[in-house]
Amino acid sequence: MPGSFHVMAKPIGPLCNLDCRYCFYLEKEELFPAGENFRMPDEVLESYIQKYIQSQHTPEIQFAWQGGEPTLLGLDFFRKVVALQRRHAGGRPVHNAFQTNGTRLDDEWCEFFARENFLVGLSLDGSEHIHNRYRVDKAGAGSFARVFQALETLKKWRVEFNTLTCVTRQSPGEAAEIYDFLKAQGVQFMQFIPIVERTDGLGGTAVAPWSVSSEGFGDFLSAIFDEWIKADVGRVFVNFFDVMLSAWCGMEPGLCTHARECGQAVALEHDGGLYSCDHYVYPSHYLGNIMEKSLEEMVFSPAQVKFGRNKHETLPAYCRACDFLFACNGECPKHRFVQTPDGEAGLNYLCAGYKKFFRHIDPAMRQMAALIQAGRPAAEIMEAGRTQVAGRNDPCPCGSGKKFKKCCGK
Repeated sequence: MPGSFHVMAKPIGPLCNLDCRYCFYLEKEELFPAGENFRMPDEVLESYIQKYIQSQHTPEIQFAWQGGEPTLLGLDFFRKVVALQRRHAGGRPVHNAFQTNGTRLDDEWCEFFARENFLVGLSLDGSEHIHNRYRVDKAGAGSFARVFQALETLKKWRVEFNTLTCVTRQSPGEAAEIYDFLKAQGVQFMQFIPIVERTDGLGGTAVAPWSVSSEGFGDFLSAIFDEWIKADVGRVFVNFFDVMLSAWCGMEPGLCTHARECGQAVALEHDGGLYSCDHYVYPSHYLGNIMEKSLEEMVFSPAQVKFGRNKHETLPAYCRACDFLFACNGECPKHRFVQTPDGEAGLNYLCAGYKKFFRHIDPAMRQMAALIQAGRPAAEIMEAGRTQVAGRNDPCPCGSGKKFKKCCGK
């Protein structure tokens, strides 16, 4: 039986009502003919839903909808989505994740999300002056007021949601402000995404001025972690921290960017075209069309399998010798465009920042892993200032009676 995989569906393609200055997807319009309406046809939609359900050998089925801005399709489109899922699911539970900029959400949308149990990802970069720096509409006006209203409406209807925050050049100095703002709004589930965009194509190394610096990203993550570890473990869930804790517990990171191999998180465009990854929607990474091939045929094709294995097989020797390879695995291939200290190509642009962050969190992560391995909640790390007092020569948090360095700190 083939392995599992995930599809990010873009039923409106790259079309969006905003013009975020750091967006990498708006340029995808150039892949399609002039005059393209970028709306997934009904026959493509049903073919995708039917084939995706058939391809998922799991008790429950997870769909993901993104753009562009998917609300541009209108609510009736997603009513149709739910009806088709019920028709083809064979009684299996179906769940939907929906990523949006929030500017078009109202009571009608949120009532639908609540009734149909959609998980909504809301793009929110922080307080007003931070959010409006890059997240602007076609007229150049900030979008914060509309997004904030969407946040309130989601909460009003008790829609399950998380926030997606882009980390830019200025973010390291604003980390605590961003985290405190999100917490103050009742956000319990947070994602932080580094903005790294090249200005000279896939073959270059120059980055756009809004891109976060490598060390800056490490500083940003460390500042957020320091706020979180003091009082919010088990109360606020930062996606990346959860992924890292699983790595420190000896499991492979569940996030594709930090997994040993990738290739099983593909992107479906509005016309049914399937691509290797959301960040590789280029003709060279086109796998085929849903109207002509099965998803399994494309996802497990030799070309896509090679794409996924290359993530590990092309790692520089510098990465293979790194103490934090278990947590990083070279991160996303799209960021591997700088040289190692000894001149080998293929080092991740964010390497220095990740190393800085991993060193910073290592003592606390080891202690939380020890607690979990002892059958105790990781949140106990917050008790009695344990993050500060449990050094290598202190008693191990697992309760073994041994020194930390002789037990779980090995």
